[in-house]
Amino acid sequence: MGGPAMIEGGGLGVFRPEEVGPAAVQAPNGVIDVLVHDEAEAVRVAKRYLSYFQGTLDGWECADQRRLRRLVPENRLRAYDVRAVIDTLADTSSVLELRRHFGRGMVTALIRIEGRPLGLIANNPTHLGGAIDSAGADKAARFMQLCDAFDLPILMLCDTPGMMVGPEVEKTALVRHCCRLFVIGASVTVPIFTIVLRKGYGLGAQAMAGGSFKAPMFTVAWPTGEFGGMGLEGSVKLGYRNELAAIADPAARRAAFEEMVARAYEHGKALNMASVFEIDDVIDPAESRARIVGALRAMPATGPRREKKRPCVDPW
Repeated sequence: MGGPAMIEGGGLGVFRPEEVGPAAVQAPNGVIDVLVHDEAEAVRVAKRYLSYFQGTLDGWECADQRRLRRLVPENRLRAYDVRAVIDTLADTSSVLELRRHFGRGMVTALIRIEGRPLGLIANNPTHLGGAIDSAGADKAARFMQLCDAFDLPILMLCDTPGMMVGPEVEKTALVRHCCRLFVIGASVTVPIFTIVLRKGYGLGAQAMAGGSFKAPMFTVAWPTGEFGGMGLEGSVKLGYRNELAAIADPAARRAAFEEMVARAYEHGKALNMASVFEIDDVIDPAESRARIVGALRAMPATGPRREKKRPCVDPW
């Protein structure tokens, strides 16, 4: 916001230029969209960034989509790299991730599917288990505005246990920050597509679908998908607290707990959810691109926009 002279003139001390807002500070706090090595790379990335707002590319390639079947482990307790899912799902070399070092629980990226530009928002299960915190909520909410302003459809990859909870996160005003996801999600007019990779719990999952599983053009899950009002282990601990406390033997109590969790997991499986139309379908992961392409082709054709859609994209 000001250099060494202005800082010193304000009586705030004497600092070297490199001490004032270096990239090591501005990347983690979300000021920098893409961190690059030099000016030449900055120009290349800026041109690439702008290209997503300039239409469809004719030529494209993609990875063998059968790889998607192995990227989310069948063991629900094992973590995985969601960026590998994104790179495989999108056109080859088409992923431009924004604000990677900020709001690490969310991945926001511009991608292409069969040359068509989209915005992508994904939960990162390696940070807080995919729970949504204040920084992640702001990152995703602002990105939705960006996509809406430039008429880019939004693809959501959901794997979240819900909104983050606890005394520390309350100090960050999460109530205020996470509500931006619902307010902005309800206001965008571009299509939203939601694919549940694994966890779809609570309000966090609803936020990853524009506010409701009924809101997107489609909400589908991979076979690894699981759903519930909150994390299964936590819901069993709370819902069956008295029953578990009545079991004196620790080993028997643990066995009873695991049996209850298994029952809850079976009940919340993606196939069960689809059978009662809570979501649209359970799909083979390798079919994900085909579903997205089909939805894109079903959208009505529109001409180039002649005026601004939004008065601004907020800088949060």
